Amino acid sequence: MNNFPENFTWGSATSSYQIEGAADEAGKGPSIWDAFCTVPGRVAKGDRGDIACDHYHRMREDVALMKAMGLKAYRFSIAWPRIMPSGKDQVNAEGLKFYDDLINELLDQGIEPWVTLYHWDLPLALQMEEDGWLNGEIANYFESYARVCFARFGDRVKHWITLNEPWVVAILGYGMGTFAPGRNSKSEPYVVGHNLLRAHAQAVRCYREEFQAHQKGLIGITLNCDWREPLTDKKEDVAAAQRALEFFLAWFADPIYLGQYPISMVDRLGDRLPQFTEEEKDLLMGSSDFFGLNHYTTLFAADARGNLEVGSVYGNGGLSEDQDVNLSADPNWKKTAMGWAVVPWGCQKLLAWISDRYDAPDIYITENGCAYADVPTEGKVQDDERIAYYEGYLNACHEAIEKGAQLKGYFAWSLLDNFEWASGYDKRFGLHYVDFDTLERIPKASADWYKKAIEANGIKDK
Repeated sequence: MNNFPENFTWGSATSSYQIEGAADEAGKGPSIWDAFCTVPGRVAKGDRGDIACDHYHRMREDVALMKAMGLKAYRFSIAWPRIMPSGKDQVNAEGLKFYDDLINELLDQGIEPWVTLYHWDLPLALQMEEDGWLNGEIANYFESYARVCFARFGDRVKHWITLNEPWVVAILGYGMGTFAPGRNSKSEPYVVGHNLLRAHAQAVRCYREEFQAHQKGLIGITLNCDWREPLTDKKEDVAAAQRALEFFLAWFADPIYLGQYPISMVDRLGDRLPQFTEEEKDLLMGSSDFFGLNHYTTLFAADARGNLEVGSVYGNGGLSEDQDVNLSADPNWKKTAMGWAVVPWGCQKLLAWISDRYDAPDIYITENGCAYADVPTEGKVQDDERIAYYEGYLNACHEAIEKGAQLKGYFAWSLLDNFEWASGYDKRFGLHYVDFDTLERIPKASADWYKKAIEANGIKDK
């Protein structure tokens, strides 16, 4: 048995737009995802998040599922347009009440709430009237929204995450246009990334100066990264893999932990990469009490030498020409329904890379999981592939801890099958199967497996 450290945080995670539904109920304003879903061809089968899992109305049922699994913690996001329908000024009392009720229900059941302030569902009014994340003023709007949440919920919430995966917001939202708001640009992602970091820093300053001393919570950010393994041991490929990680993870982590953007980005992007003022650098430096990491897969990286193989493999590659990196997968690697390779050792290597580069911060894996084409049989879902995935990745986490990584917790993605962004309802990541016609929830075999892992505070050796 591979036992995890005492007080290890075992959780599961969701996000507001993916599960809540009630898209225009109880005073909630529209988000950029509400709008994006109405554009033909943007989401598989024309799916929308109007109802999703209807968690807004089934919240207590869902918390009961968490309790039955023995979850120690639950990571969820607050919908900014449910709290502030236009993104600023007016506050919606019904929205505040919903999250009050959720937080209280979690605590009543012995489950620690972990709150993400922004998981991609920007109030539509801020996009239409203020150019969304392209406008530097958005950092002030985000700080004001964060302050409302800290003031209302911070007496009970002790773990805050400012932003979920700013890389996705910048690259998929503004670079490749595959996620809301659907913009396609070579320069906008770097402006957006810059403003996301500024917004994070201002929200953290607000929390630390006005709330942390008496609320006694922690605040951080969640960044996503897949591992990049050099295709060969040639120095060019080793450098390419390092560059790919810097354009992916260090883009956002370096300013927070090292006070500046990676030199590889500065050198390659020139004036497309905005510069921080000295005051902004000071605000950013040390602005995360823990390192939140979302990790799913691994790819090989090779120096492209100007011959880019764009689109040949799923890769979260970002603006490939800026990195000059080609990505590839081993044909023998198993793939999930998303086409993502199952490579547990990449998780261990990434945790080591973070520990080495950022002086061994406390790390929480805030998402890790897999999609498979689950089908109920006689009211049960036997998802052995998902169990094997979790076993592999949790064993890799255990190995990373033994080698010195300060990994303090793990959140399985996701509690429920849900609205998987541009993939609609086709891709099922849940520990619980959701029938999207009846909205019935069925615990999968993986939910029972995870419950036993939590009870044992460990898993069997691989």
